[in-house]
Amino acid sequence: MPKTAKGGPVSCLFGVVKPSGPTSMSLVNDIKRLVANSPLFVEESKLAQKAQKSGKRGKYGRDAVKIGQGGTLDPLADGVLVVGVGKGTKKLSEFLDCVKEYRTTCLLGCETDTYDSEGKQVRVAPWHHVTREQVEKALEQFRGEIEQRPPIFSALKMDGMPLYEYARQGKPLPRPIEKRKVTVHELELVEWLGSDHTFRLPEKKFSKEEQEAMEKTLKSVDTSVSIKDEPDQEVPSEKPPTAFVLRMKVSGGTYVRSIVHDLAHALGSAGHVVTLTRSRQGRFALEPKDEGDRACVPWEVFKAALADEGEADEDGRKAWEREVIAQMELI
Repeated sequence: MPKTAKGGPVSCLFGVVKPSGPTSMSLVNDIKRLVANSPLFVEESKLAQKAQKSGKRGKYGRDAVKIGQGGTLDPLADGVLVVGVGKGTKKLSEFLDCVKEYRTTCLLGCETDTYDSEGKQVRVAPWHHVTREQVEKALEQFRGEIEQRPPIFSALKMDGMPLYEYARQGKPLPRPIEKRKVTVHELELVEWLGSDHTFRLPEKKFSKEEQEAMEKTLKSVDTSVSIKDEPDQEVPSEKPPTAFVLRMKVSGGTYVRSIVHDLAHALGSAGHVVTLTRSRQGRFALEPKDEGDRACVPWEVFKAALADEGEADEDGRKAWEREVIAQMELI
């Protein structure tokens, strides 16, 4: 146990293994409930004052210590979420632009408004013709420095209005969505699932009116855009569409969902993300392998503590605090 951590309170960074489902901020808020009551992070005198202010307990707890995260993961995604406490929050910005690694599963056959399985089907497209060799070949054009256009259904704003509102209302875009330069350091196909999987296309679908509204918005800046279903000419099969797994190492700001979406187009099909794992964010990793790497604390550790923190050890630390101490980077 680091000497400075034994005394407390400390400022630090640590990684959390986010599960798929909850939002990143909901997890941070849950962790804050523990952190705000811990002598590891809050001075004993402040904790004593807080105990006396029972009527204002909630507000005082929130103000007792600063906490934040260094890069949101979508609810669907799991993996590394870097958390900063105290002065550690000032270091979080470096994790927005750092190199990240992901593992993602692409399901062919349809694209969605969000480019992942959380969204609605926008259109379907043929997939039987896609082979492993074709995917390997198509990946070449997505390596190195590339330009990406953010998804139309994103929270990015143009003239004060989120892009998704333009698409939903069928309003013309004031100008084309600006492309962003990003770097794909590594990109490889690591597993070919074919139809041997349990993934299925989303049940929710765009109505004809929604398709027309989105097409109208996109055509305002690119007349070649067409959002129409392209039914597969192959004999209908009970087997699900082809799926495969990619591993990538990318610069900050890279849209993994856009890589999957654009790759599917390059293959003459359509596709979306069905699983997404951030395996590394800077020096925090699910599987540390390089000098200076740090492992992450499983979410289950915090979940168990939220239900029952248990007894403190002889050093006054509870189980969840010991787990954080073992993995944290002191600031």
